Amino acid sequence: MMAGFGHTTRKHPRSRGRTWSRTGPDRATLGIVGAICAVAGFFVLGIVLGPMAIVCGWLGMGRSWTGARPVPALIALVLGAIDTVLALIWIAGVTTMNGMF
Repeated sequence: MMAGFGHTTRKHPRSRGRTWSRTGPDRATLGIVGAICAVAGFFVLGIVLGPMAIVCGWLGMGRSWTGARPVPALIALVLGAIDTVLALIWIAGVTTMNGMF
């Protein structure tokens, strides 16, 4: 039996480990990271953490609106949108208040 020159004992050498899994714990991790960013965005850097939470939530949902939605990813998406809108309103308010004085 030849073990070298392309004749391996495994049938699919790249089936695990080298490709990124789209259904494993990566989605769950992205959802949790997005939820943490969204909650932290209410206190600091909402203009940065809000969009980051939206992206993590969207990727955690599998870039799709259909099918089963993981709860942390959905929370990250919704709270990230709220963070972003509140940060934009705050920035608009600060710039108009500085023009008055």
